Amino acid sequence: PAGTIPALAAAGAATAIAAAEVAEAAEPEPEAAEDAAKAEQPEAEAGADAALAEAGEKVFKKCAACHKVGDSAKNGTGPALNGAVARAAGKVEGFKYSKALTEMAEGGLVWDEASLSAFLENPKAFMKGTKMSFAGLKSAEDRAAVIAYLSTFGE
Repeated sequence: PAGTIPALAAAGAATAIAAAEVAEAAEPEPEAAEDAAKAEQPEAEAGADAALAEAGEKVFKKCAACHKVGDSAKNGTGPALNGAVARAAGKVEGFKYSKALTEMAEGGLVWDEASLSAFLENPKAFMKGTKMSFAGLKSAEDRAAVIAYLSTFGE
């Protein structure tokens, strides 16, 4: 009957179980917490990438005398650089490359971040015989920024 010790104990146990269920439901499972953190991470990375690309736009002014990017980019002293990041070297149509670059391209050179960074640091050391007269970008931050900027331009 209601009010007896067994009935009170049962009611107390039911209340304790209900409270535990509510607490458990409020606490995210470890996997759910990890998934939520991963979902937020691309936004943070996108913000960092956008800031890096914005910095790269400023650094690219050193390159703009010879190279163009964007919808109306055309070859000039140097090839247009739309789609340059992750592209096989020597593939811009209509541009006459140096023998040095042509040979490296035939050897499989791809302009990934590592090769672009090495080339931009010191073009003549990376590719003996290059026509590129640019002295290079000594700052690793500047190189990363300009590569991030170039990454924003597709073919």
